[in-house]
Amino acid sequence: MTDARDPLRPFARAWFCYFAAIGVYSLFAPLWFSRLGLSALAIGAIASLQSWTRVFAPYAWAWAADHSGRRQQLLQWAGALSAGSALALALTGHLGMAAVSLCVAMLFIANGAVMPLTEASLAHHLNLGAGGGGGRYGRTRVWGSVGYMVSVLAFGFVLEQLGLDAWPWIVFGMWLMLAASLWRLPGNPDAAQHEAAAPGALRALRRPEVAWFFASVFFVVLAHTSIYAFFSLFAATYGMDESAIGLLWTVGLVVEIAFFWYQGHWFERLSLHGWLLLAAVLSALRFALMAVSAGHMGLLALTQLTHAVTFAAHHAACIALVTRYFPGRMRGRGQALYSTIGYGASGVIGGVAGGALIERWGYPAVFWAASASALLSALSVLRSRRYARAATPA
Repeated sequence: MTDARDPLRPFARAWFCYFAAIGVYSLFAPLWFSRLGLSALAIGAIASLQSWTRVFAPYAWAWAADHSGRRQQLLQWAGALSAGSALALALTGHLGMAAVSLCVAMLFIANGAVMPLTEASLAHHLNLGAGGGGGRYGRTRVWGSVGYMVSVLAFGFVLEQLGLDAWPWIVFGMWLMLAASLWRLPGNPDAAQHEAAAPGALRALRRPEVAWFFASVFFVVLAHTSIYAFFSLFAATYGMDESAIGLLWTVGLVVEIAFFWYQGHWFERLSLHGWLLLAAVLSALRFALMAVSAGHMGLLALTQLTHAVTFAAHHAACIALVTRYFPGRMRGRGQALYSTIGYGASGVIGGVAGGALIERWGYPAVFWAASASALLSALSVLRSRRYARAATPA
């Protein structure tokens, strides 16, 4: 069933549920793992499983969708498998690291379909590859950020009252809501799905402007892994409770929501590569400040204000460029490559290497490494922009 009044409303609901589920998992999973008695290195390794699955799962789902034309059905199956894996985590997580690792891996293999297939459908609806729909994309995608913020605020206080033992059951409930929302997405709107699948997704990746673009994505997301995997633990070491940690995340989410909501007003003021460059430079400054913050609440709140650019603007520019570089029947695989290269390989390295850095030199080391990675992203953006300009006819 879809919403006849607004075909984008089901996408907004799906994004709300997806990021609410991601929020309650990502922010509090390290605390639950720590409660189980796991070390920082073990927690980093489990956190990296989400990224390991992104190395292969999104592309496998997208390849199946592009070649079968059954994008909606695959999303429905993925939602059901995600909910089942979350239930298994709640039932067996107390059995130790092996059981936790298996359930987490299955959870993220299943939901590896959600981002690339939903983004591909939404991008087609909005004609993003041709430069259209930027404002409507922001006002649809913003509901993912709203879902994340609601999840962070609500469950920070809920977990204070119920304790961390309730966390895996809350996670199951959120993934169950996502599964229901995916059943309400509109059918595949891409007319090109009736044609033979285009074979050139990996060939497009070999173009220098595309290759350097993905390099920039890799390095800036690698930098952000320091937050996704370790920020909650970092704040907790300085005596912050769950509600304070949730409020810090909320600062970043509020400015992220503001950017997406008003994206149509200011996104055209810079080129897509210009936004990527600004995001990389601000990321380098953000993580350097975190490295010297010593857990100071005001400084950490200041770093969270940059999230509007380092994540929201960066993501919006990436989605538009991916849609431009991978049109038609390559759209799903292009979005999958964005997930795989940007959020897969980088997260694998960031989770494991970050845990090792923390155990040897402490939390500042991982944020200094993140700052350096963001600078490498800026250099990659400059290379991508140079090749893109050379490839564009005068």
